[in-house]
Amino acid sequence: MSIFNRMYFYALCLSLDVSLYFIQQALPDDSYSTEDHDVFTIAGRTCIEEGHSAQVLSIVLDDKNQDIVRCMGWNLLPPLIQVLLKKEDKNLPACLAIFNHLLQTCRPKELLIGLWEQLEHDDPDTIAESLHLLLNPLQKVLLSLGSRKASSLGMSLSSVLDQLAKLPLPHTKEQEEDDVFSLCRCCTDLTDFVRPFVQEAKLNTLNLNERKENMAGEPAAGNEDELRTELLKFCMKTLSRPLLEVQLKDPDTLAVSPLRNFATEILKSLSAIGESLPDLVYQPLLKRKQVSGFLEEEVCFPKESLASLAHLVFVHHLTADTFPSVFSPVFSLRSNMEHINLLLSRTEESRIQKGLELYEKSLVRVEDGSLHADLLEIKPFLTVPQNLVKVMTICPKHDLRTRGLKVLQLSIDKFDTEAKYNFFQYMLKTSNHSGVEGYVIKNIKNQIDIALQPGNGNIWFEGAHLLPLLRKVLSLPDGPETDLLQYLDRIMESLNVLRYLVIRDKVTENQTGIWTELYKIEDTFMKPLRVGVNMSRAHYERELYNTMETKRGKAKENPVLSVSVGDEKLPHMTSESQIQALHSALHTFDMIESVLVRIEELTEVKENL
Repeated sequence: MSIFNRMYFYALCLSLDVSLYFIQQALPDDSYSTEDHDVFTIAGRTCIEEGHSAQVLSIVLDDKNQDIVRCMGWNLLPPLIQVLLKKEDKNLPACLAIFNHLLQTCRPKELLIGLWEQLEHDDPDTIAESLHLLLNPLQKVLLSLGSRKASSLGMSLSSVLDQLAKLPLPHTKEQEEDDVFSLCRCCTDLTDFVRPFVQEAKLNTLNLNERKENMAGEPAAGNEDELRTELLKFCMKTLSRPLLEVQLKDPDTLAVSPLRNFATEILKSLSAIGESLPDLVYQPLLKRKQVSGFLEEEVCFPKESLASLAHLVFVHHLTADTFPSVFSPVFSLRSNMEHINLLLSRTEESRIQKGLELYEKSLVRVEDGSLHADLLEIKPFLTVPQNLVKVMTICPKHDLRTRGLKVLQLSIDKFDTEAKYNFFQYMLKTSNHSGVEGYVIKNIKNQIDIALQPGNGNIWFEGAHLLPLLRKVLSLPDGPETDLLQYLDRIMESLNVLRYLVIRDKVTENQTGIWTELYKIEDTFMKPLRVGVNMSRAHYERELYNTMETKRGKAKENPVLSVSVGDEKLPHMTSESQIQALHSALHTFDMIESVLVRIEELTEVKENL
């Protein structure tokens, strides 16, 4: 029987308080077994949980017990921290004194394990209080490790960020001001926690640069490089969460913003550890030097984190003074297109919003009509509009759909005439959405109108170049069988373009080439459209008749009807709603036909002049 078991047995026989009796025993370091540690842990924790903290404090402070405290004291952290988190416990002063003594006495390795374990929580309120309590002690322990702290710091920061990710994000000014979710306090605590390590890495970098100047080619010390690498990983993770997910408030909205201050500190930390913010933001266009350390570039510089960095710089202007003015607005736009494309390709509303904001801010600095057509050979200049179409048509949030349309128009305005021409062709080919196609066709009409103004002629929106574009505009996707309701936006804008050309362009001048092309347009667009209108009207009139008959004949038996249009069933609705929908469709066909008739009248008149 070990000495610990014997003490435990004697205490039971004497009916003494087992926990209090045991914890007063001091034994040599080399005699502690696993069983000894287990018994000590149970005894010590029981004493604290039963309110004997004052007695435990006197034992822990006793000089003859420092050996056992140094080796096993960290096991007392769980009950101590529980008392400290409660704050109002009568044993709080004693427990705080024990806690501070353990931080000074216990071995750093065991303290780190104990503190890491106590960081893990699921309840947001407990998470915030735990981080506020433990970050400072954790910092002290890490600093005591000297040059061997890098990997432990990395694990600590990773654990803290995992906890931070469990906290809800403030969405309104009031939520951030009142810090209702405690995220702001945690971010401030985290900034204070990481500051001395950033300063150490900064000094290491400065010293390394001095050594390089004195002794060319001298390699960096491993420990110094690992510290910098762990801090870089931390900054990159922070840029992704929480900074990419939270919406920062501008100074005009919130004068003092803890989250904006936190973002600023992260960017300053990146600069302090030797990372050039311009190089990070412009990484898609600038060849970076080989990444030092053991991380591959994709891991060390996650694209989402770099996109978040670009958003902070160009939208919120954080640390913008560090960016040299030599970079032109077009260069910045080209670089940011990679970041914008990544953000707009996501489904999370926070990322989509930041993608739209970054795209808009990058575009407004560019002069109208200055982007050349060769930029459309760069992949992001084609994939970004595709993602914009998805935002405008699929995103459930109306504000983002509306903003997406605004940004699309802004991007069109920045292209020169050739680029606009190529862009319109590309969008008509790839958008696959009637509303978007209709919007593009409306822009084509506007460009033709500009080209026809005196002194504004250009080769792209009149004459030979315009005709291929007009053939794409004045066409039906499926000929006479095209679903006119589904493609209504596109069809109406196409008819408006045709009507405009017939009115605006004189037969004798034929600047747009419309009059030499008109016979083809009649065969490929107008006649098939008229056939489609007649077929659709006949179909819907039959459905209207059947619906009204069903209503009259079976109203009492089946008050809710199901009507098929084509191969699809309309949603279940009352007969009145069905009849109203069918009447609306018939009205649409009448509207299309009236425009067709007007165009035919205009062409006939002009050809006879």
